[in-house]
Order: sequence, then structure tokens, then C-alpha cells
Amino acid sequence: MNLCWNEIKRKSHNIRVRLEAFSDNSGKLQLSLQEIIEWLTAKDEELSEQLPIGGDVGAVQHQREFHQAFMEDVKSRGPFIYSVLESAQAFLAQHPFQEPEETLPDVSPRRRMLNVSRSVWKQANVASDLWEKLTARCVDRHRHMERTLERLLQVQAAMEELAGALEQAEGVRDAWEPVGDLFIDSLQDHIDATKLFKEELTQVKEGMKHINDLAHQLAISDVHLSMENARALEHLNSRWKLLQGSIEERLKQLQDAHRDFGPGSQHFLSSSVQIPWERAISPNKVPYYINHQAQTTCWDHPKMTELYQALADLNNIKFSAYRTAMKLRRVQKALRLDLLKLTSVIEVFREQELQHGEYVMDVVEVIHALTALYERLEEERSVLINIPLCVDMCLNWLLNSHYYYFFLWVCVCVSDLFRQVCGPNGLTDQKHLSLLLHEAIQIPRQLGEVAAFGGSNVEPSVRSCFRMAPGKPAIEVSHFLEWMSLEPQSVVWLPVLHRVTVAESAKHQARCYICKQCPIKGFRYRSLKQFNVDICQMCFLTGRTTKGKKLHYPIMEYYTPTTSGEKMRDFAKTLKNKFRSKQYFSKHPQRGYLPVQTVLEAESGETPCSSPRLPHADTHSRIEHFASRLAEMESQSCSFFTDSLSPDESLMLQGEYRRLKWKHEEAAAAPELVEGGMGSPAGQQDEELLAEARVLRQHKSRLETRMQILEDHNKQLESQLRRLRELLLQVRM
Repeated sequence: MNLCWNEIKRKSHNIRVRLEAFSDNSGKLQLSLQEIIEWLTAKDEELSEQLPIGGDVGAVQHQREFHQAFMEDVKSRGPFIYSVLESAQAFLAQHPFQEPEETLPDVSPRRRMLNVSRSVWKQANVASDLWEKLTARCVDRHRHMERTLERLLQVQAAMEELAGALEQAEGVRDAWEPVGDLFIDSLQDHIDATKLFKEELTQVKEGMKHINDLAHQLAISDVHLSMENARALEHLNSRWKLLQGSIEERLKQLQDAHRDFGPGSQHFLSSSVQIPWERAISPNKVPYYINHQAQTTCWDHPKMTELYQALADLNNIKFSAYRTAMKLRRVQKALRLDLLKLTSVIEVFREQELQHGEYVMDVVEVIHALTALYERLEEERSVLINIPLCVDMCLNWLLNSHYYYFFLWVCVCVSDLFRQVCGPNGLTDQKHLSLLLHEAIQIPRQLGEVAAFGGSNVEPSVRSCFRMAPGKPAIEVSHFLEWMSLEPQSVVWLPVLHRVTVAESAKHQARCYICKQCPIKGFRYRSLKQFNVDICQMCFLTGRTTKGKKLHYPIMEYYTPTTSGEKMRDFAKTLKNKFRSKQYFSKHPQRGYLPVQTVLEAESGETPCSSPRLPHADTHSRIEHFASRLAEMESQSCSFFTDSLSPDESLMLQGEYRRLKWKHEEAAAAPELVEGGMGSPAGQQDEELLAEARVLRQHKSRLETRMQILEDHNKQLESQLRRLRELLLQVRM
């Protein structure tokens, strides 16, 4: 019994000793762990208090030094923390933590040891987590500071560099002269210099963008620039925006000044009119003119209106070809284009890249081309030209006509004109010839004379020209010149214009039979029926007579002074005509040009006194016009062209054709005409007969060509008549 009790006492004593030792060890360990937890918690709070990171280099450098000291302190505590955590790990290895048994009472030693182990385990886990979190935050904080310091140093260096560049650019800006003080000729140079200056500031623009990007990246990382840096950055942005605005405004002012006052502007044209007139510009750049005295506006230049009125004075000329030529000549002189060479026009067109008719020019480009043209003319001719007036009037004419070949036609040179529409091989087809003739007919149209030359329908003229090269798809310049020598009706005014130009400087030592002018200037018309009957151009062209006497055919036209040989030839012809009867002259009428009207062409030969207006502005009025014209044409049917001739002229034309045909057959059947000696009187007579036969054959060829043209026009009218009927039927339906 005593033995059992002693054993129990011994075991109890051992348990008590172990519990005391366990309590001592666990108590010390728990105290160390608790101390570590409290220290780590305090350091974590201290680290949190270091936020936010400063927004300038000095502040970040100071924070970095403080943080380095903080990290050294944390690092120095590391060995102790690691040793305590190792002790806790060893303790838990000796006294593993398990869930207690439910049967054990709370006061049992076993239960007390398990509770202590659980407490040590919890403290060790908390201490370990706090240590890892603190060390990780310290490293992240250090990296964040280093990265922030690097970016702040970049921002600081970039702002210093950018401030210097902006200061230099602002110096250039401040040195700019006011646009109003610049010479007009230097505006383009200043525009180019401003554009170059803008391109050179590309680096400044990129630097400004880089600084703003760095500031944005810092803000994203919760680093805000200090007040000083923020103000400096805002000031740089303001200076940059102000500089950009100054450049854009400067460039706009220069471009506006160049547009309004430069060589291609319309500003210099304001001097083309005098008080009370003022030149103004519409929004589409088309000029118009204000009369402040009459308080009216008009599209035509005042001088152009005067020119139209002066052209109307030529309407008393009886012959349409001469009337058109003299009107065009007056336009040439008024616009000073009579001094211009066609080669100069083509050269300017090439420089302005206007060789192709498809190119559409705006008003400013037209003014620029006209200015270059007149400047070249002034330089080549060494004459003083009122360039603003000439450019403005020519612009007015062009805006009324809208045709590319205007300059070519007013500086006409037939062969050069043909070359403008031919290909590299020197040939042209019907399409391009139609374009050329279509442009040509716009000159009579602008002068109010289009009805006398076949209207806008150029197809018959094209077909008659291509008869010079039968069966060929294209013609060359020789065919075109041969056709032009026949003086076709659509362009008969063109050779007349050449004669009018040459005749201007001609003086004839003769007295006008009607007005007694001596010497006769310009054209001289001499009767080959009456001796010493010379007539000046105005008396002949306007049909003036004296004492009720009419002129007797034939009449010879001179546009250059006559030579002695020509005088002897004309005397012989006059003498021969003295013995010819009136019936002979009725069978040999002078060549004339018959007016051919097409549908909807003007019937009046009057020159417009103002800008041409488009007739039949709306569909209903146009249809009404079609209907009235259709009713008129139905009554005339296909006799439209023959009705334009008097009955005597129509019979004369048919008789002349039959007579020429008979003469041609008679001459071909008389071989003896070519066998006589040249020295004998019979030989001389034969030579004259042969010459007359050649003339008759040429006359016959011309008549056949003209009759064919009339037939073509007649067919064209019939086609138009059918289309008009169809249109009228559609409207009625």
C-alpha cells in the first residue's frame, strides 16, 4: 500500500516539474512573440505614415534617406525575430498542437499544455505574417521611391530644357514684324519661313508631350507634383499654347494678306475702276461693281459696258463676216490682246498647267494667269499697259464666255490653233476638230453674231472639212488649211479678221467716190466695171451710196497698197467688163456667205449691251418656245435654208452651178486650147481661157462644197424638228 502511494507521489512530482518547466519555456516564448508582434505592428504603422511620396526631387530624396534608415532598423531586428520564430517552431515540434479531447477537464494538465501550444502557434503565425508583410512593403516602398525619383529628375531636366527652347522660340516670335509692315512681294517668303519655324518646333511639341506623360504617370502612381513643379508645368503649357496660337495666327494673317494683296489676289484690281465706281467681290470670288452715285450694282465692268456699246455701233455693217471681225478686232484692242503673240499665250498656259481644256480654274487662278500674261506682254513689247484694267476687263469677258481657247482665238493663227488639238503624229480626229470649232463659234456668240455662222451646230462643218481627206479617220494641217482657204461659213470671220488687221495700217492714194476721203485708209474697194471708182471701207461695208446710184459688180477689195502691176491688171479687167452686159454679171455673181440659223439660235445680229443672258430659264418657258418654233418650222418644212435666199439669188445659184458644169465639160472637150503657141495672140487667148477655166473649176468646187454644207444643215434641222415634235408630244401627255 505504501509502495503504491509512493509511486503515485513520485509521478505527480515529475508531472509538476515538467509542467513548471513547460510553463516557464512557453511563457518566455509567448512574451517574445508578443513583443515581436507589437514591434512589427508599430513599424507597419510607421511605414504607412511615410505616405504619400513627395512631388519634387528634394522631398523624395529626403524620404528615401529616412526610409533607408527605417529599413536598416527593420533589418537589424531580423536575427532576433528569426531566432524567436525558430524557438517557437522547436517548441511546437516538442509539443505538437492537437485538438483537445472532449473528456479532458479544463483544469487538467494535459488540457492546459494544449492551450499553451495553441497560443504559441497563433502568435508565431501572426509574427511571421507581419514580418513578411513589413519587409515586402519596405522593398516596394524603396522601389517606388527610386522610380519616382527617376521620373522627377526626368521631369526637372525636361522642364529646364523645354523652358530654354520656348524662350528661344518666343524670341523669334517677338522679332516678327507686323504683317501690315511687310512688302507684298515678301509675303510668300514669310509664309514659308513661318511654316519652317512651325516644323522646327516639332521637338518642342514632343518634349511638352513627354513632360505631361511623365506627370500623368506619377499621378497614376499616387505621386502628385509639388506646388512649385505643378505651377512650373502649367506655365510651360500656357507658354506653349500661346506660342502655337501665335504661329497659327501669324500664318493665317500672312496667308490672308497674300490672298488679298499678293500677286494672285484681286486687291490690285481695285484700281481698275474710278470714282464713283467701286470693285467688290462676291463670296464665290466673282467681282461685281458698285456705282455709289447711282446706288446700283452690276456684274459687268464699266469699261466693258462701254465696249459693248461701242460694239453695237458696228451693227450698221451689212456683211456679217466683216461685222464680226471688226467687233472682235475692237475687243482685241480694248483688251490690248492685239499686241499678244500666240506663242506667249501657249507659254503662259504651259507654265500655269492649263494645256488641257478639262481643267477647271477658279477666279483667283484666272487672275493669276491673266496677270502673268499681261506682265509678259508688257515686258516683250516694252509698252506701258494698265494691267489692272486689262486683267479685270479680260476676266469679265472670260466669266461671260467660260471658254478655254478664248486667248487662242483672239490671237488667231490657224496652223498653231490646229496643232493645239492634234496628236503627236500631227493628226486630229473629228472629236477634237469639233471641240476646236465649237470653241471658235463662241466668239461670234459672245459678239451677238452666232446666227450668221450656223449656230452651235458644228457637225456639218466637221464633215465638210473631212471631205478634204476622203475615207480617212484623221486629217493633217494641210487638209485643214485647204478647207480654211475655201472660207467655210462657220469660220469665215477668221480670214476676214486677218485682212482687217493688215488693212489697219494700209493707206491708198485714192479718193473715196462717196465720202471723198483721201487717202483711203483701211480697206479699199475698187469697181471693176467703172473707171476711177474707189470706195472706202465704211462706205462700202455700210452700203452708203451717192445720188441714188448703186454700185455695179464686180468689186475688188484691197487691204494692202496696190502695185503698178495690180493697177494694170485691174485696168484691163475694168476695160473688159465695160463690154459685158448686165446679163453676164447676173450669171457671175460675187461670192457671198449665206446665214444659216439653227433651232433656238438668236435671230438678231445686234451686239448685246450687257452680259449675255441665258434664254428660256425654266422648263415651261422653254417648252413654250419649242412649240412656237415648231409651229413656225412646220410651215416652212424643209425649205428653211432656201427661204433665207431671195428668189433671184436662189435661181442665180442654180443657174451658176449648171453654167459652171457646162463650162467644165466644154473646156475638157476642147484640146485645141492647150495647143496654141505662147507667143501668138491665139496662144495668149488660150492661156487666158485656161486661167479662167481653172478659176471656174475652183468656183464650182466652192459652190458644191457650200451646197453640201447647206444640205447637211438641212438634214440636221430635220432631225432637230423631229426631236422637238417628240418633246412637245411628251409634254402634252
